[in-house]
Formats: sequence, C-alpha cells, structure tokens
Amino acid sequence: MKLSQLLEYNNIIVQCHNTPDADAIASGMALTQYLRDNDKTVAFVYGGNFEITKSNLKLMISELGVDIHYVRHQAQLSQLLGIREQELPELLVTVDCQYGEGNVRTFKARNIAVIDHHQISNPLPELSEIRSYLASCSTILWDMLKEEGYPVEKDKKLSTALYYGLMTDSNNFSEVQHPLDMDMRDYLKYSNSAITKFKNSNISQEELRIAGIALLGSEYYHENHYSIVKTDPCDPNILGIISDMMLQVEDVECCLVYSIHEGGIKISVRSCVKEVKADELAKFICQGVGDGGGHLIKAGGSIVRSLLEKQELDYNPSAIQHFFRERMEEYFMNNEIIYAGEYTADISSMNVYKSKRVTIGYVKGTEIYPVGTKAVIRAMEGDHELEIKEDTIIAVGVRGEVYITKTELFDKYYEISDKKYEFPGEYAPSIRKLKERNAKGLLPLVHSCTYVGYGNIYAKELICRTKVFTKWEPENYKLGRPGDYMVVTQDDPTSVYVVDKELFEKTYAPVE
Repeated sequence: MKLSQLLEYNNIIVQCHNTPDADAIASGMALTQYLRDNDKTVAFVYGGNFEITKSNLKLMISELGVDIHYVRHQAQLSQLLGIREQELPELLVTVDCQYGEGNVRTFKARNIAVIDHHQISNPLPELSEIRSYLASCSTILWDMLKEEGYPVEKDKKLSTALYYGLMTDSNNFSEVQHPLDMDMRDYLKYSNSAITKFKNSNISQEELRIAGIALLGSEYYHENHYSIVKTDPCDPNILGIISDMMLQVEDVECCLVYSIHEGGIKISVRSCVKEVKADELAKFICQGVGDGGGHLIKAGGSIVRSLLEKQELDYNPSAIQHFFRERMEEYFMNNEIIYAGEYTADISSMNVYKSKRVTIGYVKGTEIYPVGTKAVIRAMEGDHELEIKEDTIIAVGVRGEVYITKTELFDKYYEISDKKYEFPGEYAPSIRKLKERNAKGLLPLVHSCTYVGYGNIYAKELICRTKVFTKWEPENYKLGRPGDYMVVTQDDPTSVYVVDKELFEKTYAPVE
C-alpha cells in the first residue's frame, strides 16, 4: 500500500491502540500530518478505559504538538471530523495495531486501512501495510513518507517523534536489526534536548516498584550462569533497565527478563560472554511463537499470544514461566562449541565436495574512497565497519550479503567476469564515511566475478546447534543449525567453519 492511496478519502480517522506508547503516537502524528498537508480532514484518536498518564508520553505530546484525542464513543468521531452524528468516517486507519484486535476499541467507518509492524492477527483489509520484520511502526511511516517525497527531514518535531518511537519500541535501539530501522535512526535530524527530556521522565514510581519486585524474584541457574526474571506488565524500556541491572550481578553472564501482556509477551535479553550472542538467544526463545533480535550484548523480542496458544500452551503465568525455563535449558544444553584453533576435525566422517562456479559481485575499496578512509557498509545482515586499505575488496555474495576480503585471497579464489552484475538481494547495500551521515549506493560500483573456490573441501551435515569460533574470528562465533554444514579445508584440518544449508547447496557439489 502507498500513502497516496489514502488521498481518495476526505474525512479520515487515524487510530492507535488503547494504551498508546511513543511508537503509536509518532506513527499517528506522521500519518495525520501527511493527510492534513494534503487537505484532508483528519482526527488522530485512541480509545480504551484510560487516558494517557505516563509522564514521558505527556511530555512528548506537549513538546512536539501532537494532536491526539481520547474518545470512547462513535459520536465523538463525527464531532472531531465535523460531520453529521449518524454519518460514518470515509476511512479509519489503524497505526501500530490492527483493526479488530482486543487492545483496539472498535469504531465504525466506511473503509478500513491498517499500518502495523506486529504479526498479522486478523484478516486484513485491502488497504494494509504490514512489515513485521521492522522494530517500529514509526519506521514504516518514515519509509512510506519518503516514497511519497514527503520532506520529513525538514520537520524537526516529526523527526524527533519518529526517532523516539523507534528508540522506545526497540528497547533503546538494542532490538534494531533491519537496515531500514538503522537508516531511520541514523538519518533523522531530531532534537537531542527533547529526547533527553523524554528519557529522563521515563520511569514512574509504579514502574520503579515493579522493577524492584522483579529483581527480588529473579531465578538464577548456576550451571550455565543465567537468570530469568518475570515482571508485572510495564513499558519495554523497563525490561531493558532490569536486564542491564541483572547483568551486573556476580556470576550472571546472561539474563532473560519478560512481562506478560494481554496480547503477548515482551522479552529483554542480555549477554556479556562471547559464547552467547544476545540476538541469537532472543531469536531462539521466540522461534515459532514470535520474533526476536538485536545485537551481540543487548536484544529483545515479542511472543504472540495466539501463536503460543496454537502450540497448545496455556496463557497463564505458571505455564509461561515453564515455557521460558524449557527454552533456556534447551538453548544451553543442545549445542556444541568449537574453538577452531584448538580443534582438529575428524575428516573420516566427512564427505568430499567441490566448489561450484557461482557469480557474485565485487568492488575494490579504493574505487570508492582513498586509502585510510574509515567507512561503514550497511547491508541486509547489518553494518560492517572497515578501513579502506590498498588491498581491500568488498564482495557481495549469492544472497546479497556483504563481506570484506583482500586482494591476495580474491586473486586466488575468484575470476573477474565481463557479465553485467545483477543484485540478488532485497535491501541494496550502501556505504558512507564513518563520521558522515550521507551514504551512497554500493551497487552502481559493483562488478561481476566468478567464485572458483578453495578446491575440494570436507563437509558433514550438522545434527545439533553448533557454534564455531574460526581461526579468523576467534571472538565471534558463526552459528550452524541442524541441516547446515561443518566445512574443513583439505590442507588444514583446524580450518573449520560452518555454512548454512541454502548457501552450501548453492556453492558446493559432491565429488563423485
């Protein structure tokens, strides 16, 4: 859906969920402003049993001039739009929620539209934009406004609202993993003083009480040095504060903090050891019942009630606590850790494979910036920081992923091709200087080459989750799941790494 499709309607209600958070408020503000700037009659509303009371949200509304109304009856919508009481709005758009959900008061309109970043919970209307892979609805609105050529960057108040929306919904950016979220975070020109003011009004006395009680009730599992903490329903940022505090406790190396809400569960995950990546643990916990992600140290996620119940799990505190205990135990028990420099593979149990000739992309670092330039590449899998050297090669793999290599290795394992390069991915990578905000697209600079490989390799399919610290990256493991492959080069049995199943089948073939 495009925002311009909404312009065929003249009187429009923008509605967020019954307990608005900063993301919902920012999303509604953005859409309302766009529609009003296109001469539409618009009212931004929320329902429920209570008006907004959180001090940071009240500050956000007053400081940024958000025109939002608390309504309880259908007739109030007509009053706000200046239409007859019996007349229905031409269009109602829900933001940061979906029409018909339990946390969204139902109002009638002639047409319905939905813009949301949560998992799909109900049949959607024709006018809908759902991007469950993004950390905030604010990011969706920012991207949709950009597509319409709307000058978000010229409006500091709107930019500040969108930035704060993403910041709060991603637990202070710890759950940001999609490059579009990163783009908005990095490119918005927001008011730092306003953000500081909102952040310093974030915790209420009640939330302070919730955090204290939660910490007193924490469970510690000494064998694997992790804690599990349940809190009463609270703002996602409070979960992050609690998990940060837990990680400072003696012998706690990882922690999971969660709170149960009407429609689902919010989690916060932390790790301070290289053997556990917080983002990977969050994804494991949420697998099949929600979505998780973030960074090496800080991560989080959401579990959807309906998905949990589809697995015949009761939605009550004791059953949920048991679910988290089982997930955490399974994570730590069913995996193998390999430190490649200290490990010699048993090649007698492996099969021999040869490299396929596959086309990928490449560009020399010096074609982009001078030697010595510190830069950041943004790709689908995240950000890559690098310093341009004389021998730097930036390669774009068979799925659009980006990796850095050197001329010596490139000349050994790749052949330059005359073919026109065709990008196979979803998100086009970009590059910028480390201290600058403006990025440029990488793809116009990329040439084609053919991967000819390392010669024959040994490989075997993994039967359990395996973390491999390679000789090249001894501080950062690569995770292999059942069905992926452990690979060993023929000339060095300590040169061990993992390749996921899809990529392995694209790049290797059995030796007959």
